[in-house]
Amino acid sequence: MKMLNNSKVRRSLLVAAGCLSLVGAVASRQVFSADMATAAAELPLSVRLSPSQYRQSIIDIFGSSINITGRFEPETRTDGLLAVGANKANVTDIGFERYDDLARGIAAQVVDERHRAALIPCKPKSAATADDACARAFLSAVGRLLYRRPMTENEIAGQVKLAGETAAKTGDFFEGISTSLATMLVSPKFLFRYKTYEPDPAKPGQQRMTAYSKASQLSFLLWNSAPDDRLLQAAAKGELHTKQGLFQQVDRLIYSPRLEAGVRSFFADMLQFSDFETVSKDSAFFPRYTLKVKEESVEQTLRTITDHLITRQGDYRDLFTTPNTFLTRSLAALYKVPLVERTDNGQPQHWQPYSYQPGDPRSGILAQSSFVALHSPGGRSSPTSRGKALRENILCQVVPPPPGNVDFKFIQDTSSPTHKTARQRLTAHATEAMCTGCHKITDPMGLALENFDSSGSFRTAENGADIDTSGDLSGVKFDGPAGLFQALHDSPAVPACVAKRAFAFGAGRLPQTSDAQWTQIEASFKDGKYNFVNLLRQIALSDLFYSMPVQVAAK
Repeated sequence: MKMLNNSKVRRSLLVAAGCLSLVGAVASRQVFSADMATAAAELPLSVRLSPSQYRQSIIDIFGSSINITGRFEPETRTDGLLAVGANKANVTDIGFERYDDLARGIAAQVVDERHRAALIPCKPKSAATADDACARAFLSAVGRLLYRRPMTENEIAGQVKLAGETAAKTGDFFEGISTSLATMLVSPKFLFRYKTYEPDPAKPGQQRMTAYSKASQLSFLLWNSAPDDRLLQAAAKGELHTKQGLFQQVDRLIYSPRLEAGVRSFFADMLQFSDFETVSKDSAFFPRYTLKVKEESVEQTLRTITDHLITRQGDYRDLFTTPNTFLTRSLAALYKVPLVERTDNGQPQHWQPYSYQPGDPRSGILAQSSFVALHSPGGRSSPTSRGKALRENILCQVVPPPPGNVDFKFIQDTSSPTHKTARQRLTAHATEAMCTGCHKITDPMGLALENFDSSGSFRTAENGADIDTSGDLSGVKFDGPAGLFQALHDSPAVPACVAKRAFAFGAGRLPQTSDAQWTQIEASFKDGKYNFVNLLRQIALSDLFYSMPVQVAAK
């Protein structure tokens, strides 16, 4: 079945992939592969690998000692996730150059003296000449993992030929291998996840996702990485098209330690942690908010999440009220909590488990600096930004952008002797008719977080005035952060949101919520006391997760 999609992606990548340096440091270029032009018109649905998926795939295939340095193409957030925006991702000429630099750096490390013995499964007859047999053994094996399917004979032959020609020109077998590997790393077959479909023998007239596409969809959902050898073997044997075979692989992936990487990546996307690249605070006002603290705040939240959801198998909703977390001395100083230094065999323990006392307003992941600092300008807090983030990231609701001619003079004047607190400044600002509507849906929640300044440090007053943290969520009134977090915990929109986002993270699209299968997945999530790992299992086992998008199937 021919499916046309991402035409801009295909055009830019085919042009870019047609030119790659033939020999590592040599500037000359050559056509990448003759069959790429033939395949251009029939490239299937595709999703560009995210930076985290790219990195994780390289680590899983070649090992953690391979350094991945360089910049990636910018990402686009759609429906709350970068993973969904990747469906429409393009690769610019500059972007291709970045991928090219990354590829060369990785390939050079794979064949260097430190790594070649472990990563190349054969020894060439001579390191100074071509060895097609050894090149074929390595390139076909690694290509199966990079392309997430077996390479075709033409693909293998083309890469072996390129390796041989390069080795002959440079007098270096490993330079030839490096050149071919770098070419594969900039191929659309690696940079994009292809979703291919075929006639379903069990359902005449309908399509099903092919086994290798299914393996990728499953692996990137649970591990945020490419399928491993066992999953590819299961795909080759057709086991993923059987209920028992799929169940066995889903459980194997879920019980693997690598599940943590997938869960961390999902929540990093959902909570918009990629935006931390542009976050900075005025050091004159927030001296404790250093680059180290910024990095540790993200790690704190991800540790809290994986400990609660994977280790403890806890209720997802309890993430917003849990007193259990992890701290460093720097974070403890920021939050103004005592942290007794512990040692293990005389060595300081960098991260320490910590539990707040019952009712402490600093409990829950939304009280952590990773949320309140991320959604605040550099010199002040922002109840509106925080409320907007709660609506969009936690409740999956849409908040319209402000009009272009809004005057922010009241909000930005933090030294006003009349409007000392954020609530007072917002009250003055929201009297403007054009601002009232949006602020009604953001500020009642955001103001409950005013106990946290722009850096995440706890406070009870601003400019000498007591902070009023009362508010409401959909008619449920509360007072302070703890009340807000409990209201979110009890809101049915919160688990419904994370379920939709988890599905979209793996599928690259939101689920069809009217589908009976989706209703069953949501019911199972609720009946299972909102166990997130079980939610992932139900999504991975559902036919809906592997089904063809409605808009494509209708063509």
